[in-house]
This record gives sequence, C-alpha cells and structure tokens, in this order.
Amino acid sequence: MFLSEILAQKKKEVEQHKGTLPQRELLLAMESLDARRNFAQAISDPHHIGLIAEIKRKSPSAGILCKDFYPERIARIYEANGAAAISVLTDENFFGGNLGHLKEVKKSCTLPILRKDFIIDEYQIYESAYYGADAILLIANILTEGEIRKFQSVAKDLGLGILVEAHSEEDMSKALSAKSAVIGINNRDLHTFKVDLETTSNLIRMIPEGTRIISESGIKRFEDVMFLKSLGVNAVLIGEAFMKSNDIGSEVRQVMGLVL
Repeated sequence: MFLSEILAQKKKEVEQHKGTLPQRELLLAMESLDARRNFAQAISDPHHIGLIAEIKRKSPSAGILCKDFYPERIARIYEANGAAAISVLTDENFFGGNLGHLKEVKKSCTLPILRKDFIIDEYQIYESAYYGADAILLIANILTEGEIRKFQSVAKDLGLGILVEAHSEEDMSKALSAKSAVIGINNRDLHTFKVDLETTSNLIRMIPEGTRIISESGIKRFEDVMFLKSLGVNAVLIGEAFMKSNDIGSEVRQVMGLVL
C-alpha cells in the first residue's frame, strides 16, 4: 500500500519539478558545480564497518521521528561522531524531506551526501546533482534492469556515486545483472514497511566478492552492527534510531561502538 501511494505521488511531483526547473536549465548549471565527494571510497575502510547516517524527519510507518529537525546541525553531529557519509531523505510528502536539505547539509559538513528518494525518472538524477548530492539511491524494486543500467550511466557521467538497493532475490538479480558496484540490502519491505535483519543474511550470499555491501533499515543496537559486520557488510545505513534520540551524538557512538 505504502509504495504504490508513494510512487503515484512521486510521478506528479517530478512533473511539477520539470515545470518549475526544466532539465535544460539543470544541464546548463552542471558546469559550475563543485567536484563530487567520493561516496564509494568513504564506505570502503577495510578495518571498520562504515556508517551512513540518515537525516529523516518522519516516515509513513512511524510518523514524526525528529521534532527538533535542523538538517545542518544534525549533519555536523554525524560528522563529529564518526559517520562516513550522510543520507538525506528528500521525499517531501511521506518523509518530510526537501531538496533544499541537500544543499544545507553539503555546506555544513565535509562528508559525501547520498540523496535518498524514489528515483523513477532521469530528470531526478540531474536534479540530484544540481542540488549538491554526491551519490543517489536507485531502488531495484521500482525499476527495470534496463532503467538501472541507464540511470547508472547518467549518474556516472555526472560524477555521482550510485547505491542500488535490493530487498528480494529478484531485486538482487537486477542489481547484479546491471553490474552495480555498490549494493544496499534493505531489511525493510517497502510494500508493508515490515523489517527483518535476516534479509541481509539471506541475500548477501548472492553478491560477488569485490562488491561494496550496505545493510539498511532496522539497525538499532551495537549487536546488530556486529552481526552485520560478521556477514561481510561494509557499511550500515541508520536513520530512525538516531532521529528518535534526544542525544544524537551519544546514540551514534553507542550503536556504532565508537570511543571518540
């Protein structure tokens, strides 16, 4: 139910954005943009499991997560507490995000910024670059293998990193066929929003050696992080556990087992 509603709204939203800021204007602005920060490199420390810390105001399943929602401040806290990269959820209607948050976060920290949204149109990739993203999320469940290949090509031409997300064996087959170099395993079913960490252990065996692997959703404790590290995960993407906390920095250190 959630996903179909989100995608229907996203199609309308993309058309509105095209009318407000046409793709030709986005293309003209590309030459003046700053160099991209390397997302894949940031999560590739062989000695430590990396953290992609997420900035997210709310979710369809949990409602408002963070009442004191100041993306710039949250980004600085994440960087000060050892995050390797920051995910910014830009969907407005269902997650309380905003494209402008990308620029705000980019200015306030030195980490690579991942735009997390439901990308269904090539236009959104140019839009991501325009607003300062260093990488984009592509969700295999809502794209064909051909679309993943095409969107990866466009993103690479713009210097953007790419995270291809899978939740099922079918999703994973698309990501692998498209030769995705960074693959995320989402423990959350986007159709029901139910979460199961075993999704990572079930799907990780399909991924060939040399691929960077990220586990997403449902990660709340240090024990969860260590379990995922034992499976061979390179990085974890965590949002809700931090967004719900009254002391985000302390929560990051506790979940990641960090002593700074």
